[in-house]
Amino acid sequence: MKDLTDIPALMAEIGTTAKSAAAELAFAPADVKTAALNAAADAVWANRAEIVEANARDMDYGRDKGLSDAMMDRLLLTEDRIKGIVDGLRAVAAQDDPVGQVIEEWDRPTGLHISRVRTPLGVIGVIYESRPNVTADAGALCLKAGNAVILRGGSESFHSSQAIHACLVAGLRAAGLPEAAIQLVPTRDRAAVSEMLTMTDTIDVIVPRGGKGLVGLVQREARVPVFAHLEGIVHIFIDRDADPVKALKVVMNAKTRRTGICGAAECLLIDRQALDTVGQGVIRALLDAGVEVRGDETLQAIAGVTAARPDDWGREYLDMIIAARVVEDVDEAIAHIRAYGSNHTDAIVTENDDTAAKFFARLDSAILMRNASTQFADGGEFGMGAEIGIATGKMHARGPVGAAQLTSFKYLVTGDGTVRS
Repeated sequence: MKDLTDIPALMAEIGTTAKSAAAELAFAPADVKTAALNAAADAVWANRAEIVEANARDMDYGRDKGLSDAMMDRLLLTEDRIKGIVDGLRAVAAQDDPVGQVIEEWDRPTGLHISRVRTPLGVIGVIYESRPNVTADAGALCLKAGNAVILRGGSESFHSSQAIHACLVAGLRAAGLPEAAIQLVPTRDRAAVSEMLTMTDTIDVIVPRGGKGLVGLVQREARVPVFAHLEGIVHIFIDRDADPVKALKVVMNAKTRRTGICGAAECLLIDRQALDTVGQGVIRALLDAGVEVRGDETLQAIAGVTAARPDDWGREYLDMIIAARVVEDVDEAIAHIRAYGSNHTDAIVTENDDTAAKFFARLDSAILMRNASTQFADGGEFGMGAEIGIATGKMHARGPVGAAQLTSFKYLVTGDGTVRS
């Protein structure tokens, strides 16, 4: 039984065993990793009643803690959502194994043949908040890419994550892979997070998945490299050449389908020339759906719109609230997004190809969309099976981080007694 009170010793042991497991996973056959993931999926479904029971304890904890409705929605596991976890595990299992894939290859006049191939990163530390499905997504993707993973879930999802993790370990055991390949930190103590951020000898990269507070803490204190998953301050711009039906469908889905996910729209920008037609209709539809619209002075003329404050621009609500303002054209929309966005996901609704091209070229968000709901900002929807997060930085991985993004590369060079002159 591990001593859960001695956090440095606990984390050192977890790190050491993860590093040993990573060395074995690096050359694990693709079919063995696939078998482990399918066995884990079987275990999740077989144990769904126990997972729901564990989740009920977490929901009680979340209510006692005063979590918002959106955060409680993130935390909730139903049988349908557990089926989604199972489907995600199977989807990752079915993907091509990225390890050893040849990214590119070429010959040199010297007689050398050079290839660049994917290789695992090693040990990945994933720190996340209330969504227990991340336990399965992160564990599966790291394993697929040949990495060991140390998972540190949020205190709210403690019991749910443990139940899901047990199923992942069952999958590893069934396939004959080291159980230390997927480890869950077995304590709510926040000191474990601080330890992970400095474990440079055993952790190769940290992936934080959560709110601005968590990501900011990790970026400030980590000595281990970080793939940052920053908050989703998601904008939708309704251009003067927007199709009214598409605009209504896209905005309503992007805001109201699930307000607690990072791809939910948080700010609506309306071209002044579209205000009296498309814009007003969309605003009224949002209000009718129960969304609180915090608008600029122009939009406050619409009954039900409340006044936006300066801090409403650049804010992630994760709730039935949206900020909205009128802009003169696409250039002003781009300027607003540059000033207040988080480089996560931004969208334009327009039938004008030139305007869309400008929007795509002049913004540098990890994901840019045209005439599509921002709720598609998800690795599963991108065909990755699942994601470990949406990376908003500019180094190595950007956008949905799937199995391929959890690899590095190495150069393989072959010759035939070749020497350099």
